[in-house]
Amino acid sequence: MDQLSAPGLLATTPEADYGSWVLAGVLLSLIVVYLASKLGGELSKRLNLPPVLGELVGGVIVGISALHLLMFPENSAAATDSVIMTGLQWLGNLDSEAMIHIFQSQSEVISVLAELGVIVLLFEIGLESDLRELTKVGYQAAIVAVVGVAAPFILGTVGLVTLFHVPVIPAVFAGAALTATSIGITSKVLSELGHLKSTEGQIIVGAAVIDDVLGIIILAVVASLAKTGDVDLLNVVYLIVSASGFLLGSVLLGKFFNKSFVAIADKLQTRGALLIPAFTFALVMAFLANVIHLEAILGAFAAGLVLDETDKRKELDQQVMPIADILVPIFFVTVGAKADLSVLNPAIAENRAGLVIATFLIAVAIIGKVVTGWAVFGQEGVNRLAIGIGMIPRGEVGLVFAGIGTASGVLDKPLEAAIIVMVILTTFVAPPLLQWSLKDQAEATPEEAPVG
Repeated sequence: MDQLSAPGLLATTPEADYGSWVLAGVLLSLIVVYLASKLGGELSKRLNLPPVLGELVGGVIVGISALHLLMFPENSAAATDSVIMTGLQWLGNLDSEAMIHIFQSQSEVISVLAELGVIVLLFEIGLESDLRELTKVGYQAAIVAVVGVAAPFILGTVGLVTLFHVPVIPAVFAGAALTATSIGITSKVLSELGHLKSTEGQIIVGAAVIDDVLGIIILAVVASLAKTGDVDLLNVVYLIVSASGFLLGSVLLGKFFNKSFVAIADKLQTRGALLIPAFTFALVMAFLANVIHLEAILGAFAAGLVLDETDKRKELDQQVMPIADILVPIFFVTVGAKADLSVLNPAIAENRAGLVIATFLIAVAIIGKVVTGWAVFGQEGVNRLAIGIGMIPRGEVGLVFAGIGTASGVLDKPLEAAIIVMVILTTFVAPPLLQWSLKDQAEATPEEAPVG
């Protein structure tokens, strides 16, 4: 007991024991994730709000902003900041070196599970999307995506330079962060509202996918600009060609792949005869997208679109849902847990400049996306406001921009804080606003809800 009460006398922890304590940390973290997601989701549902909003808020409560149960090193958190790690230290009499190793390993595992969660979510969304319907609104989605990238980027960059006298390269980086759209958050809300297959839903999802591709290209450009002061044109061309080729190739692949997939699934006789080949295909597509420097989630979405064309789609939908129920909450709770709301505190002097800039960025972030709804033409009776609102949430994509900007040394503290505030607010206001904008339609057209 003396060793436990005196930190300086902690016993040296054998490296052979690290693995079991990492597992213990992961298990405790998952318990926290599922409790936060279920309690938050249920409360949100009872308040007639999208459950995903409750999962995000649950993540905020257990994360860096409140209870410090789910902590991550990328938030500049130390092992001693984590309540879970402090508990493990007390239980296992762990030394400081073991604490650091276990904390980092446990955080990596949870982050990887969260990535798997969003991959499964986008695979499920792809399965629920109708490729034929998506193709019909393809040009509309492309216009919405281009306007949704150009408007906030130009307004944000020019505004920061002229109004706040921010240097050009940091202003460009902040402008680039404004272009993002979180397809995971928006598509989950649309699915919950039964509007994923509506015209508005298809335009939003299509535009968000194109937004992701454009966002990756813009990120490559601004990251190159930050490192060298100039842009690697060959890299930009490579990204454009690879992104276009991948998405078009995936659609064309579906025409030849579907019959083969069904034939293989029919011949297998063990459990998971349909699910395992389908999930393997999704992972292969996610891997290929990742290898060519696209987002893995785009590959998973493309895989879902391809398999949506098969005769087994409804059956596959039902089988994917339990996997999504297990993994997807980890993603949303983790996004919430990493959102550091301390940057919203005006009592901290260094936050004040950031909050002023953040107010401007939030206005640009919302206006720059809402106007995209009026870029839709040739569609009678389409809910333009809902389309614009659906493009608002920046989510994890916006945080990636902020993280790369900070790591490269381009962003100072006020501008970094402003971007994080913008990401947090757009992520949290979009789900209830989207529900409100679709309220009458959702009540009038319940048959549009996705099967399964």
